[in-house]
Amino acid sequence: MPIDRRKPMTTKAPIVLAVDTSDLDTAISWVKATADIVSVYKLGLEFFLTFGSDGVNAITQNTEADIFLDLKLHDIAHTVAGAAHAVSSLKPKYLTVHASGGSAMIRAAADALPSTFVTGVTILTSLSETDVEEIGFKDNALDSAVRLAALATHAGARAIVCSPLEIVAIRQSVGSDITIITPGVRPADTAHKDDQARTMTPREAIDRGANLVVIGRPITMSWEKGAQAMRERAIEIAQQINSVH
Repeated sequence: MPIDRRKPMTTKAPIVLAVDTSDLDTAISWVKATADIVSVYKLGLEFFLTFGSDGVNAITQNTEADIFLDLKLHDIAHTVAGAAHAVSSLKPKYLTVHASGGSAMIRAAADALPSTFVTGVTILTSLSETDVEEIGFKDNALDSAVRLAALATHAGARAIVCSPLEIVAIRQSVGSDITIITPGVRPADTAHKDDQARTMTPREAIDRGANLVVIGRPITMSWEKGAQAMRERAIEIAQQINSVH
């Protein structure tokens, strides 16, 4: 029997919705349309620089879902500690830092925000193997991501961001207690890959051991057809993820 898409879903899907818009009213509308479907809302650097703490608070006032503050901090330890303190009042569930910033930097963030899952970003999913080589990593993307994940978690990170292609190896390295968050996923019925170079479907990522998958445009592009269309698209993808294989 098909789901009545007008009714709230009883179980939220492990989706992190990327709220990538320069219009705060639109962002709030996206949250309202998907609040019973989406587990986490990702607010990135552009959002934060445009709307600041007030923008984050406007989102949190409209949802009980967790907030993923995706600032990808990368600086000396003292500066990152200060930045982490500066967002502490927002109480994000997740705050990203670049794992390549090193152990001291990651530890500084974790110490500054003990109630937040400091999240180590390994190798950006927009990077190809050629890009990784050009940047100067001595290993390929997989080995580099595993190395960075181990470094980050040893320094106090409680979550990791990685490509879906690295999930299995990173899970084996960091164990079951670490949250793995995976961008670079595209529903099977999505033809384009946008700016992601290393992708798989959300269900495949969850099957490989990811706890959460980051999805943006495959859901939010339906907003052009209205809130209900976006909500229905979110439910379709949630059903794809939650289906039993």
